[in-house]
Amino acid sequence: MNDPIDDLTAEVIERYVVAAPEHGTARYLDLLHGNFVNLTDQERTRFLRSLGQDAQQVTDADLERMLHRGEFSGWRERLAAAWLIGLDRRTRFRDVLAGLLLESELVYAGQGYSFAIARFGQPEDADILTAYLERYLPQRNRHYDQDWVLGGLLHLDGVLGTDHAAGFLAPGGLWSGSSFSHQNPADCHFRIAGLLRFADQAMEVGEQLP
Repeated sequence: MNDPIDDLTAEVIERYVVAAPEHGTARYLDLLHGNFVNLTDQERTRFLRSLGQDAQQVTDADLERMLHRGEFSGWRERLAAAWLIGLDRRTRFRDVLAGLLLESELVYAGQGYSFAIARFGQPEDADILTAYLERYLPQRNRHYDQDWVLGGLLHLDGVLGTDHAAGFLAPGGLWSGSSFSHQNPADCHFRIAGLLRFADQAMEVGEQLP
């Protein structure tokens, strides 16, 4: 049985998840894989301004709708919600995002959870990402978002002066035996660090008038 979308939820999805900018691509597609970095400078500035403004204006209730739109809440809604939560550092959603990340129910949504948790930037966030890698790296048939999580953990290690990632990356560690072993951890770190810099820019330009 399908889960009907009420008018209010449909409006929320249209505004925050689709939010098609002038270049014509739905917002969730620009957020997916961090694709917005490939926009032209002018397009990216407009995209980040809109994203930053929405991150400041969206209500917690609307974020809840995107994260938990009934049984059939999809990765698009959750990806966009996680980005908005992370941008505005709404740490009150930390436990919700941690639970969704560890459940790994949907493809792609974990990218947003990883971004938000890394942006929160606290020791408990490093613990969340560590727990995820401990659970999923040994499961070679689970390809989800371990590379995003590792990148976030490396970022947090740098910020916090910790070394949570070291055990995973040591010779014979879980990373070398995982389905992501072909990926360079430095590249994972570089990607998330770049997106976090764009997040700062989004919040700066989001405070400006359009």
